[in-house]
Amino acid sequence: MRKFTRLSPGVFNFHKIWVGKQEPCQVRSSSNARESFAITYSDFGDPRKVLRKESIPMPTELESSQILVKMLMAPINPSDINMIEGTYHIRPKLPSHVGNEGVGEVVDVGKSVENFQKGDWVLPAHAGWGTWRTYALCEESSVQKIKNDIPVLGAATLAVNPCTAYRMLKDFVPVKQGDIVIQNGANSSVGQCVIQLAREWGITTINIIRNRPDVDKLTSQLKDLGATHVVTEEFASSREMRDMVASLPKAPMLALNCVGGKSATELTRFLGQNGVMVTYGGMSKKPVVVPTGAFIFKEIRLAGYWNTQWNALNSKSPEKVKMYKDICDLMRAEKFFPPESDLVPFEKFEDAVAEAMVGFRQQKKVLVMDDKFF
Repeated sequence: MRKFTRLSPGVFNFHKIWVGKQEPCQVRSSSNARESFAITYSDFGDPRKVLRKESIPMPTELESSQILVKMLMAPINPSDINMIEGTYHIRPKLPSHVGNEGVGEVVDVGKSVENFQKGDWVLPAHAGWGTWRTYALCEESSVQKIKNDIPVLGAATLAVNPCTAYRMLKDFVPVKQGDIVIQNGANSSVGQCVIQLAREWGITTINIIRNRPDVDKLTSQLKDLGATHVVTEEFASSREMRDMVASLPKAPMLALNCVGGKSATELTRFLGQNGVMVTYGGMSKKPVVVPTGAFIFKEIRLAGYWNTQWNALNSKSPEKVKMYKDICDLMRAEKFFPPESDLVPFEKFEDAVAEAMVGFRQQKKVLVMDDKFF
């Protein structure tokens, strides 16, 4: 297992994961080159019990509209686990491939394919695409091209967490430079993306995290990313927190909630007049409860965000293209980085899944299909 870790403020260790200038992946001419190993499941249930690694033969010749994609990296996200368990909002038809997010490289194209060529990088265009496999044969309409001059780990983890952060900062309140955003779960993958985007856009962030033995270290890491204020959940419910927020030039107009329960209630107390709280997760598994006074006298609004739904409605929209470009431009400029991750060989998917299921609040697990990234 290889770790992708930050070395010092603003500096990240990409190991061998910056591959934009390397040669495209090559498919060997033997029949084995057209064989894909995929992680599949035929029953909903505990991922540690129902997942299987299967060999899936690939045809020796592509149909005219098909492309052959060699998968490079694919993260393990909570949505992957929930889909396998059968508890996610989307229940795929079984048997099914696993994996909603990842990046692959085009290694062959059909005769009528015009928009892709060998060496292009692609992302799935929809959820449930099945990224936990070595090769994928698909129609070109099922993937979206992305430039291959960014870190491969950044590309593999682009479509979910960075886009969730981007859309929440853009779509609910016209947040502008000098405004203030407050969020809980600030050390989550989305939370870290919010911090980095807000820093680049001149937005002040108040970031709430759970208390822990290494809270000072985590606070320092988030501030290195650009967090303005970092406080614990306990501090957020104190008089000192209310005084701190009151001392700011203006009240937060946008709150981002991935926890629910008491933590979400506290967020609403700090919103300004006509503020909005956007909920995109519920880690506490407790409902969102809002004080009646905040609804009536501050006229706050509550909204939800689901990235899968946004993608379904904006599959090929100019706004999606712009969003990808904005985030990738920041990656190239080394102003936006993916979260710390454990890079795990594809063959050890069982260990990675087991660790991910008990440690989603720790380092992200990312399956690696090509040994050149180690």
